[in-house]
Amino acid sequence: MYFYSIQKRLKHTSAVLCFLILVAAAVSCTNAERPKREPMTILIESKSTKTTIPIEVEPAVTAQEQERGFMDRKEIPDGTGMIFVFKRDQKLRFWMKDTPHPLSIAFIDSTGRIREIYDMQPFSLDIIASTYSVRYALEVAQGYFERAGINAGDKLSTESLERLKAAAE
Repeated sequence: MYFYSIQKRLKHTSAVLCFLILVAAAVSCTNAERPKREPMTILIESKSTKTTIPIEVEPAVTAQEQERGFMDRKEIPDGTGMIFVFKRDQKLRFWMKDTPHPLSIAFIDSTGRIREIYDMQPFSLDIIASTYSVRYALEVAQGYFERAGINAGDKLSTESLERLKAAAE
């Protein structure tokens, strides 16, 4: 009887231990650092300055990358940004929850044309929505588009657009 009791306790302890190991593994996987995508340089052809402006961007292609965005980033240097790449045209909605740095966002259609640009305030829960169906959203430090001479109507270079289309596949 004593042996049976010990054996029963060991089975119970083993089951609990296995459960705890599985929970710990699941938690560590969800909190694991995701590998960053390689930054890429996109080129925007500015009509007002008649120049091509390079921006080094981090592509956000997966749902996880897009949900994370610039959350918790305290610094975003001029000339850098994040481009959200979607597989189809759609009306997009963004907010600034957990984002401490003020941003500007450009909504870009599938032809590469910037349709509209908005400023977004840190930690704001206000929704910034595209008026048009677009394929891409480009976030940069607030005011950078204006400082660089980038406006609605400007366009991504053909090469940049092709690389973004490939990233979505």
